[in-house]
Amino acid sequence: MLMKHIFEKGSNPGAPVLLLLHGTGGTETDLLPLVEMVSPGSSVLSVRGNVLENGMPRFFRRLAEGIFDEEDLIFRTKELNDFLDIAAGKYDFDRENVVALGYSNGANIAASLMFHFEGALKGAILHHPMVPRRGMTLPSLSDVPIFIAAGKNDPICPAQETGELSQLLQQAGATVDIHWENHGHQLTRSEVEAASSWFQKHLLKD
Repeated sequence: MLMKHIFEKGSNPGAPVLLLLHGTGGTETDLLPLVEMVSPGSSVLSVRGNVLENGMPRFFRRLAEGIFDEEDLIFRTKELNDFLDIAAGKYDFDRENVVALGYSNGANIAASLMFHFEGALKGAILHHPMVPRRGMTLPSLSDVPIFIAAGKNDPICPAQETGELSQLLQQAGATVDIHWENHGHQLTRSEVEAASSWFQKHLLKD
């Protein structure tokens, strides 16, 4: 199934394509301002989730706050992965050079992509993610750099959840950097600036 999206071709063909994934209630325009801060030369594919919760777009269903509908998560993760394959052909970008930038629900679906599909992402910036699934064997994530921004006072995503996600990703071979903020679940300018510095160091070619 196609997903509502925006594609903007960037000025730097070698830079990773940024896959933007909004939080609950967001749309495909929400995270566009972050591109100028993180990688202004990148092409951008910004996607809207296909699930509605009380009229608010999401990438997969949940049963309650912090409790995911696992069956729907698996289905929607495959849906997004398939859509990336289609979009790469349509817009002529390198499918193996895609880096996700997700916030909250968008960060969760980005993490789920890496949990389920080897090579789905070249790297990821995850703002306030949770562990998408437990009790599964992850594909190899060797050479996949991941940035996690987390809030020490986040009521939705407690610190131990961040630590658990980082551990699972590292056990699969990923390189994980965690940036802590003394805030809650909100997306802050300072964590985006930290993500930008990390991106320049790990994912932009000289």
